[in-house]
Parts: sequence; C-alpha cells; structure tokens
Amino acid sequence: MPDASQTGPGPLTFHLNPNGARSAPWSAAQDDILNDTGLTRARATIAAWPGYAPTPLYPLPGLAARTGIAALHYKDEGLRFGLGSFKALGGAYAVARLLQTQVETRLGQPVPMTAILDGSHADLIAGITVCCATDGNHGRSVAWGAQTFGCGCVIFIHATVSGGREAAIAAYGAEVRRTPGNYDDSVRIAQDTAAREGWFVVSDTSYPGYMAVPKDVMQGYEVMAAEAFDALDVPPSHIFLQTGVGGMAAAVTALAKRRWGPERPIIVLCDPDHAACWLESFRAGRPVAVAGDLDTLQAGLACGEVSALAWIILTDHSDAALSVPDTAAVDAMRLLAVPFDNDPPIAAGESAVAGLAGLLAAMADGPTRAALGLTAATRVLVFGTEGDTDPALYQELVGRSAAQVRAGAA
Repeated sequence: MPDASQTGPGPLTFHLNPNGARSAPWSAAQDDILNDTGLTRARATIAAWPGYAPTPLYPLPGLAARTGIAALHYKDEGLRFGLGSFKALGGAYAVARLLQTQVETRLGQPVPMTAILDGSHADLIAGITVCCATDGNHGRSVAWGAQTFGCGCVIFIHATVSGGREAAIAAYGAEVRRTPGNYDDSVRIAQDTAAREGWFVVSDTSYPGYMAVPKDVMQGYEVMAAEAFDALDVPPSHIFLQTGVGGMAAAVTALAKRRWGPERPIIVLCDPDHAACWLESFRAGRPVAVAGDLDTLQAGLACGEVSALAWIILTDHSDAALSVPDTAAVDAMRLLAVPFDNDPPIAAGESAVAGLAGLLAAMADGPTRAALGLTAATRVLVFGTEGDTDPALYQELVGRSAAQVRAGAA
C-alpha cells in the first residue's frame, strides 16, 4: 500500500503507518511481550473461572452486503463474565497473576494459580491492595478481580467518567476516587498514590519503568482474539480495531501475526477524533501525546498517549490509522441495534464500535478505500468490545434499552 495521508468527505482523517509491513518479522522483543506460551497459560487460567464461555462471533451478511464487502464478522463482548466488556479478560487476569507472584515472594516458594483461586492464601491476599486509573471498563475488571480473589482495591477515575460507570465499579467493592484532569492525568495520580501507599498498580497502559503487569493485561486480551480466530472458517482480509492506549489492538494484532505470518490481515486502527493518539503518532513516526480534555463520547477510548508496549508491536504490524467522530460511533450503534435483513440485533456500547465505524467511513471514501485495498471480496473482522456499560446513556443514544435490542423489540 502506498504511503498516504488525507481527509475524506466529512470528518474522516486517515494515515498509513510508514513503518508497518505485512512482511515485517515477528521480533524477539515483540515475543517478549506476547507469545504462545503466555496465551496458553492465560486461556487455561481464565477458562477455570466460574462463568467462562467464549463470547459470540456473529456473521453480519446483511450489513456486509450493504457495505459492499464479502463478509463481516462481529465479536460481541457485551456479556463477558457479566461485566459487559472484554476488559474482564485483562484486568482480572493481571490481578490474579500479580497476587500469585506476591504470594510466591512472601512464602518463598512456587504457588499454583489454583491456590489463588480457591482461597488457600486468603489471609496473605487480604493484605494486598491493587489500584488503577480507568475510563470505566478496565477499572470494573480490576475491581471484579480484586473482589473475586480477595484483595483490596482502589480505582481512580478522571473528571469526565460518567456517574453510571463510577457506580458500576463501586458495586464490586472498590473504593473509587475521582481526580482532576484527563485519563492520562489519572494514570499518573494512581501511580504516585500507589508508590506512597505501598499498593500495586494494575494498569492497561505501559510506560517507562512499568511494563510487567500490562503484559499480563494484554495476554488476557489475546484470549478474545484466539476465540474469534478459532471460530472463523476463513481468515479475514482486514481487521478494524478501536485503539485507546492500544493494548487490545496490539493483542489482536500480535496473535494475527503469529498465526498467519506475512499473510496476516491488513490491520486498521480507529481512534476517536478527539483522542487520536495513534493517528498522530503514525504521522510523526514516533509516539506523541494528544493534549486537552480528550472529550469524546467514546469514553473508553479517551486516551492521549499510546502504550509503550503496544507501540513496539503496532509500529511494525499495523497498516493504518483513521479517526472516527462520535456521530459515526452512534450511527454504528444504531445500525447494530436495528439490523439489516436477518442479521442478529446487537447491543454495542459507544466504545465498542469505532472499528465498525472506521470500516463504514473507509468504504464511503474512495481514496481511503483504495489505499486499504477494500473491495467486494474483502472479509472484515471487528471486535465489539463492550455492551451497554452505561445503560442510561445507551438508551439515550439508541432509543431503546439493550434488553429491548437483544429481544428484537421495536
């Protein structure tokens, strides 16, 4: 694909990754972040949790036909462990791994993961506190993991996180602290507070000096990718992925590269247009921060700085980034709620659909469509990373509740 940067009709902005190439080898540094051994361990651990089941992968032939492509598959994370998002795979898994390490350190001997899950070391675990900053879903996962495994938990949320998401986190027994500033400010506050209090940060973003735990978070996310890939009869030609800090996108991309090598799908990253840190980083050829309040309806993606670990993977193995306005995200939510032809109705939250919205915008713009090689033979996979994690907001945007959508009610 040629290098290109352009603005299409309306608000679509698109830039090819100057470093990305399908032929790029999977490096030792990348394998140190995500690898098949880690995925096997994560799948075994998560499969043992009560309530585990692979989430649905829905074919959407009606929407595919109307979009002008051959196939479209949507991985629906809306009911994952009752938490409503894929984040349940990452934050809670990282909590379990951290607790296992801490118990092993304090006992001076190996401890199997089963002993963390069955309460064998409940007294030791009760004295440990985990914390993180969140836009909502990651904090809910960390809080659920802490409640499940029996440790303390403090979650930091920034100024624009909704009251509904705050209440959902607190429902899992965590102390919730609201901070001034944006998401990136809350990350720094969480880190500073943890250092002062002796707590352990379980973050889904990585930065210099903080790499180990985010690897576990991302390894948990690969379970979602593995479920989707295993369920496909034919590999996709393209995967459109919403970003945020990039941990989920990097996890899906990493498994795609390891599984399919130079034949991997074309990977397109989709940023909210008010928090387009991947788009701007690709333009600069290096990680750059997007400043400001990052005010976007796509709250789970309101991140101004890319994850250092995600950059190591996506700088080589993704192909382009584009920006998605909030209006396009809402349109995609409504398309899924009132589907075409015999497609299933899907309740997708506002942070779930940037990948789908990016596909629709790219197909509607001739130069972008051509640059990405989108044709009538294209097969696309997208990940619907949350359901109605803020039910009141979902109903306001879509005009009906998630329960009504899933029941096919008008």
